[in-house]
Amino acid sequence: MATLLAPLSHNTFFLRRTSTSKQRRIPFPDPHIPIRVSCSSVRKVASKSTESPIPFKELGSVACGILAVWAISTASPAIAVNQRLPPLSTEPNRCERAFVGNTIGQANGVYDKPLDIRFCDYTNDKSNLKGKSLSAALMADAKFDGADMSEVVMSKAYAVGASFKGVDFSNAVLDRVNFGKANLQGAVFKNTVLSGSTFDKAQLEDAVFEDTIIGYIDLQKLCTNTTISVEGRADLGCR
Repeated sequence: MATLLAPLSHNTFFLRRTSTSKQRRIPFPDPHIPIRVSCSSVRKVASKSTESPIPFKELGSVACGILAVWAISTASPAIAVNQRLPPLSTEPNRCERAFVGNTIGQANGVYDKPLDIRFCDYTNDKSNLKGKSLSAALMADAKFDGADMSEVVMSKAYAVGASFKGVDFSNAVLDRVNFGKANLQGAVFKNTVLSGSTFDKAQLEDAVFEDTIIGYIDLQKLCTNTTISVEGRADLGCR
């Protein structure tokens, strides 16, 4: 089991890979200097040269690329803490729009029309949501219990109060998602990007955190959630 931590500060980046046997910390260059991230089995330390590789073979090429993009992105969440949500969309078949997804903004959360799937029910959907881009989606109080949401992109999504019991989030990009008060019991976060996401008062009993990618500060906040199982805390590296 391994967890990749990618904390960000104003001037400095760090990567830390934690495992049961050893820890290592690799300094990143200044965020205004271009960096190049590549996956390799050879351990090297990054420098300010744009040709410096950063080895993390365990992540796989997809997760490694996502981490590189996320590391240089400093955009704030689409829905601010005190920002009021828009009225519920009256568009016919608005729930079915999730099966197409947001095909424009992806990780940046840009869209031509809000993806409003609040209160929609996708219980046990095993095919329509897999791999879709739900960036900046309004998902509050929607129901996804038992759904296959592997490889989805939910950057900057607002999922407060939504239910994701038993959802498979393997290889998904869930960065900067607001999961406040969401039910995530038994959810599987295997090789999943969680950096920037918040889980205030979320239910995380029996959730699986294996090879997750999460920011160091975000991890500290997540570890304060007392509903995470002993196994989950061990996978995350909570102290």
